[in-house]
Amino acid sequence: MALQFFHDTPLGPELGDGSEITLTGAEAHHAATVRRVRVGEQVTVSDGLGVVIEAVATFVSPKEVGLRVFARKDVAPSTPRLVLVQALAKGGRDELAVQTATEFGVDEVIPWQSSRSISRWEGAKAEKSRLRWEAIVREASKQAHRAWIPRVHGVVDTPALVAMPEDTLMLLLDPTASESLSYVKLFDINRRGHKIALIVGPEGGFTESEIETLVAAGAERVRLGENVLRTSSAGPAALAVLNVRLSRW
Repeated sequence: MALQFFHDTPLGPELGDGSEITLTGAEAHHAATVRRVRVGEQVTVSDGLGVVIEAVATFVSPKEVGLRVFARKDVAPSTPRLVLVQALAKGGRDELAVQTATEFGVDEVIPWQSSRSISRWEGAKAEKSRLRWEAIVREASKQAHRAWIPRVHGVVDTPALVAMPEDTLMLLLDPTASESLSYVKLFDINRRGHKIALIVGPEGGFTESEIETLVAAGAERVRLGENVLRTSSAGPAALAVLNVRLSRW
Protein backbone atom coordinates (compact mmCIF):
# COMPACT_ATOMS: atom_id res chain seq x y z
CA MET A 1 0.00 0.00 0.00
CA ALA A 2 1.28 3.47 -0.92
CA LEU A 3 2.51 5.78 1.84
CA GLN A 4 0.00 8.42 2.95
CA PHE A 5 0.68 12.06 3.75
CA PHE A 6 -1.50 15.04 4.68
CA HIS A 7 -1.68 18.29 2.75
CA ASP A 8 -1.70 21.42 4.93
CA THR A 9 -4.51 23.15 3.02
CA PRO A 10 -7.79 21.87 1.52
CA LEU A 11 -7.46 20.12 -1.84
CA GLY A 12 -9.85 22.00 -4.12
CA PRO A 13 -12.31 20.59 -6.65
CA GLU A 14 -10.05 21.65 -9.53
CA LEU A 15 -7.48 18.99 -8.71
CA GLY A 16 -7.68 16.00 -11.02
CA ASP A 17 -5.65 13.81 -13.35
CA GLY A 18 -2.46 15.65 -14.31
CA SER A 19 -2.68 18.35 -11.63
CA GLU A 20 0.46 19.31 -9.71
CA ILE A 21 0.66 19.82 -5.94
CA THR A 22 3.52 20.30 -3.49
CA LEU A 23 4.08 19.01 0.01
CA THR A 24 5.89 21.49 2.23
CA GLY A 25 7.01 21.88 5.83
CA ALA A 26 6.90 18.94 8.22
CA GLU A 27 5.11 16.66 5.74
CA ALA A 28 7.76 17.26 3.06
CA HIS A 29 10.52 16.55 5.57
CA HIS A 30 8.74 13.39 6.73
CA ALA A 31 8.26 12.20 3.14
CA ALA A 32 11.79 12.97 1.94
CA THR A 33 13.92 12.31 5.01
CA VAL A 34 11.99 9.82 7.16
CA ARG A 35 10.05 7.79 4.59
CA ARG A 36 12.62 8.37 1.83
CA VAL A 37 10.15 8.89 -1.00
CA ARG A 38 11.86 8.82 -4.39
CA VAL A 39 11.02 10.37 -7.76
CA GLY A 40 8.54 8.11 -9.54
CA GLU A 41 7.17 6.59 -6.33
CA GLN A 42 3.39 6.52 -5.86
CA VAL A 43 1.94 8.07 -2.70
CA THR A 44 -1.48 8.92 -1.28
CA VAL A 45 -2.28 12.44 -0.08
CA SER A 46 -5.33 13.59 1.90
CA ASP A 47 -6.32 16.99 3.21
CA GLY A 48 -8.08 15.41 6.21
CA LEU A 49 -11.34 16.90 4.94
CA GLY A 50 -12.52 14.06 2.73
CA VAL A 51 -10.34 14.45 -0.37
CA VAL A 52 -7.84 11.69 -1.17
CA ILE A 53 -5.56 11.76 -4.20
CA GLU A 54 -3.15 9.27 -5.69
CA ALA A 55 0.00 10.87 -7.05
CA VAL A 56 3.53 10.26 -8.32
CA ALA A 57 6.55 12.11 -6.93
CA THR A 58 8.10 14.40 -9.55
CA PHE A 59 10.83 15.96 -7.41
CA VAL A 60 12.00 15.44 -3.83
CA SER A 61 13.88 17.78 -1.49
CA PRO A 62 13.96 18.08 2.31
CA LYS A 63 11.63 21.11 2.18
CA GLU A 64 9.41 20.36 -0.82
CA VAL A 65 8.05 17.26 -2.54
CA GLY A 66 6.36 17.73 -5.91
CA LEU A 67 3.52 15.42 -6.90
CA ARG A 68 1.53 14.79 -10.07
CA VAL A 69 -2.06 13.63 -9.48
CA PHE A 70 -3.40 10.63 -11.39
CA ALA A 71 -6.52 9.75 -9.36
CA ARG A 72 -8.90 11.49 -6.95
CA LYS A 73 -11.56 10.30 -4.50
CA ASP A 74 -14.02 12.44 -2.53
CA VAL A 75 -15.14 10.69 0.67
CA ALA A 76 -18.36 11.84 2.33
CA PRO A 77 -18.35 12.24 6.13
CA SER A 78 -19.69 9.19 7.93
CA THR A 79 -23.14 9.14 9.45
CA PRO A 80 -23.94 8.63 12.21
CA ARG A 81 -20.82 10.28 13.56
CA LEU A 82 -19.05 8.27 16.26
CA VAL A 83 -17.77 10.29 19.21
CA LEU A 84 -15.36 9.10 21.91
CA VAL A 85 -15.81 10.87 25.24
CA GLN A 86 -12.59 9.73 26.92
CA ALA A 87 -11.98 10.34 30.61
CA LEU A 88 -8.51 11.66 31.38
CA ALA A 89 -6.32 8.89 32.75
CA LYS A 90 -2.78 8.47 34.04
CA GLY A 91 0.08 6.59 32.43
CA GLY A 92 -0.82 7.58 28.89
CA ARG A 93 -3.78 5.19 28.83
CA ASP A 94 -6.10 7.94 27.60
CA GLU A 95 -3.68 8.71 24.75
CA LEU A 96 -3.55 5.04 23.78
CA ALA A 97 -7.35 4.97 23.72
CA VAL A 98 -7.46 8.02 21.45
CA GLN A 99 -4.85 6.60 19.09
CA THR A 100 -6.59 3.24 18.70
CA ALA A 101 -10.04 4.82 18.44
CA THR A 102 -8.77 6.95 15.56
CA GLU A 103 -7.52 3.84 13.76
CA PHE A 104 -10.95 2.26 14.39
CA GLY A 105 -12.78 5.16 12.71
CA VAL A 106 -13.92 7.55 15.45
CA ASP A 107 -15.09 10.91 14.08
CA GLU A 108 -14.72 13.16 17.13
CA VAL A 109 -12.82 12.99 20.43
CA ILE A 110 -13.89 14.79 23.60
CA PRO A 111 -11.51 14.80 26.62
CA TRP A 112 -13.54 14.45 29.82
CA GLN A 113 -12.41 15.66 33.25
CA SER A 114 -14.27 13.07 35.32
CA SER A 115 -14.46 13.02 39.10
CA ARG A 116 -11.96 10.17 39.42
CA SER A 117 -9.52 11.39 36.77
CA ILE A 118 -6.12 11.69 38.43
CA SER A 119 -4.76 13.64 35.47
CA ARG A 120 -5.98 17.26 35.51
CA TRP A 121 -6.12 19.60 32.52
CA GLU A 122 -6.15 23.07 34.02
CA GLY A 123 -4.98 26.50 32.87
CA ALA A 124 -2.42 26.53 30.06
CA LYS A 125 -2.07 22.74 30.33
CA ALA A 126 -5.58 22.25 28.93
CA GLU A 127 -4.78 23.60 25.46
CA LYS A 128 -1.29 22.08 25.44
CA SER A 129 -2.76 18.66 26.23
CA ARG A 130 -5.51 19.06 23.62
CA LEU A 131 -2.89 19.85 20.99
CA ARG A 132 -0.99 16.72 21.99
CA TRP A 133 -4.15 14.62 21.49
CA GLU A 134 -4.65 16.40 18.16
CA ALA A 135 -1.14 15.38 17.06
CA ILE A 136 -1.81 11.78 18.13
CA VAL A 137 -5.04 11.77 16.13
CA ARG A 138 -3.32 13.19 13.06
CA GLU A 139 -0.55 10.58 13.10
CA ALA A 140 -3.01 7.74 13.71
CA SER A 141 -5.16 9.02 10.83
CA LYS A 142 -2.13 8.95 8.56
CA GLN A 143 -1.25 5.42 9.65
CA ALA A 144 -4.84 4.28 9.00
CA HIS A 145 -5.06 6.07 5.61
CA ARG A 146 -8.09 8.05 6.70
CA ALA A 147 -9.75 10.66 4.49
CA TRP A 148 -11.06 12.61 7.49
CA ILE A 149 -9.03 13.62 10.54
CA PRO A 150 -11.20 13.41 13.67
CA ARG A 151 -11.87 16.64 15.53
CA VAL A 152 -10.42 16.92 19.05
CA HIS A 153 -12.58 19.15 21.26
CA GLY A 154 -11.50 21.05 24.34
CA VAL A 155 -11.72 19.35 27.72
CA VAL A 156 -15.22 19.21 29.26
CA ASP A 157 -16.64 18.46 32.69
CA THR A 158 -19.76 16.46 33.51
CA PRO A 159 -22.18 19.43 33.31
CA ALA A 160 -20.94 20.03 29.76
CA LEU A 161 -21.66 16.41 28.86
CA VAL A 162 -25.18 16.80 30.19
CA ALA A 163 -25.59 19.74 27.83
CA MET A 164 -24.68 17.73 24.72
CA PRO A 165 -27.08 18.27 21.78
CA GLU A 166 -30.30 16.28 21.72
CA ASP A 167 -29.28 14.71 18.41
CA THR A 168 -26.60 12.71 20.25
CA LEU A 169 -27.25 9.18 21.50
CA MET A 170 -25.10 8.90 24.64
CA LEU A 171 -23.94 5.40 25.58
CA LEU A 172 -22.34 5.08 29.00
CA LEU A 173 -19.87 2.16 29.00
CA ASP A 174 -20.67 0.76 32.42
CA PRO A 175 -19.55 -2.82 33.28
CA THR A 176 -22.40 -3.08 35.79
CA ALA A 177 -25.08 -2.33 33.18
CA SER A 178 -27.61 -5.05 32.36
CA GLU A 179 -27.88 -4.29 28.63
CA SER A 180 -25.12 -5.25 26.18
CA LEU A 181 -23.84 -2.84 23.53
CA SER A 182 -24.44 -5.62 21.02
CA TYR A 183 -28.20 -5.41 21.57
CA VAL A 184 -28.93 -1.77 22.38
CA LYS A 185 -31.54 -0.38 19.96
CA LEU A 186 -29.53 1.62 17.47
CA PHE A 187 -32.56 2.39 15.30
CA ASP A 188 -33.21 5.27 17.69
CA ILE A 189 -30.34 7.05 15.93
CA ASN A 190 -32.54 7.73 12.94
CA ARG A 191 -34.98 9.55 15.19
CA ARG A 192 -32.62 11.25 17.59
CA GLY A 193 -29.95 12.46 15.19
CA HIS A 194 -26.58 11.77 13.74
CA LYS A 195 -24.12 11.13 16.58
CA ILE A 196 -23.34 8.27 18.95
CA ALA A 197 -21.21 9.29 21.92
CA LEU A 198 -19.36 6.53 23.78
CA ILE A 199 -18.59 7.74 27.31
CA VAL A 200 -15.58 6.00 28.86
CA GLY A 201 -14.63 6.40 32.51
CA PRO A 202 -11.13 6.53 34.06
CA GLU A 203 -9.34 3.61 35.69
CA GLY A 204 -11.38 4.12 38.87
CA GLY A 205 -14.66 4.02 36.97
CA PHE A 206 -17.68 6.32 37.18
CA THR A 207 -18.99 7.70 40.45
CA GLU A 208 -22.61 6.97 41.33
CA SER A 209 -23.31 10.69 41.03
CA GLU A 210 -21.92 10.76 37.47
CA ILE A 211 -24.02 7.77 36.45
CA GLU A 212 -27.17 9.29 37.93
CA THR A 213 -26.51 12.67 36.30
CA LEU A 214 -25.75 11.27 32.85
CA VAL A 215 -28.63 8.79 32.87
CA ALA A 216 -30.99 11.59 33.91
CA ALA A 217 -29.71 13.52 30.87
CA GLY A 218 -30.64 10.64 28.56
CA ALA A 219 -27.50 8.47 28.52
CA GLU A 220 -28.04 4.72 28.24
CA ARG A 221 -25.90 2.35 30.32
CA VAL A 222 -24.38 -0.49 28.27
CA ARG A 223 -21.72 -3.08 28.97
CA LEU A 224 -19.05 -4.87 26.95
CA GLY A 225 -19.22 -8.56 27.81
CA GLU A 226 -18.55 -10.02 31.24
CA ASN A 227 -15.06 -8.62 31.76
CA VAL A 228 -14.05 -5.17 32.97
CA LEU A 229 -11.90 -3.46 30.33
CA ARG A 230 -9.28 -0.82 30.97
CA THR A 231 -9.94 2.77 29.99
CA SER A 232 -7.43 2.36 27.16
CA SER A 233 -9.35 -0.51 25.55
CA ALA A 234 -13.04 0.09 26.36
CA GLY A 235 -13.62 2.83 23.79
CA PRO A 236 -11.90 1.05 20.89
CA ALA A 237 -13.70 -2.21 21.75
CA ALA A 238 -17.05 -0.40 21.70
CA LEU A 239 -16.16 1.22 18.38
CA ALA A 240 -15.43 -2.22 16.93
CA VAL A 241 -18.88 -3.42 17.99
CA LEU A 242 -20.54 -0.36 16.44
CA ASN A 243 -18.55 -0.69 13.23
CA VAL A 244 -19.93 -4.20 12.79
CA ARG A 245 -23.47 -3.22 13.71
CA LEU A 246 -23.38 -0.25 11.34
CA SER A 247 -21.98 -2.47 8.55
CA ARG A 248 -18.77 -0.46 8.31
CA TRP A 249 -16.63 -3.52 8.87
